[in-house]
Amino acid sequence: MMMNEDEMKEKVIDVLKTIYDPELPVSIWELGLIYEVSILPLNNVQIVMTLTAPGCPAAQSLPVEVDQKVKEIEGVNDVHVAVTWSPAWNKTMMSEAAQLELGFM
Repeated sequence: MMMNEDEMKEKVIDVLKTIYDPELPVSIWELGLIYEVSILPLNNVQIVMTLTAPGCPAAQSLPVEVDQKVKEIEGVNDVHVAVTWSPAWNKTMMSEAAQLELGFM
């Protein structure tokens, strides 16, 4: 069964919500580390993300985990994860739930 773009994007976001920052008990989605999820032709997925800091211990592992988990989604052809530092991540990018979880509210 072929999924449409919206269904595919929803599945990708559901998977991103299961990936946690190794140092924080919050998903990378709730932290606001995912800037963009694009479904391209042939069900290729492009994800633009950032990390909490350039020296983040997860700088090597987190993008790889995102790539691997999204590739496991049925129907996904290929995944491209781009890490950007612009705009720089800050606490205001977190969801309210994440801010509550981490005691920022």
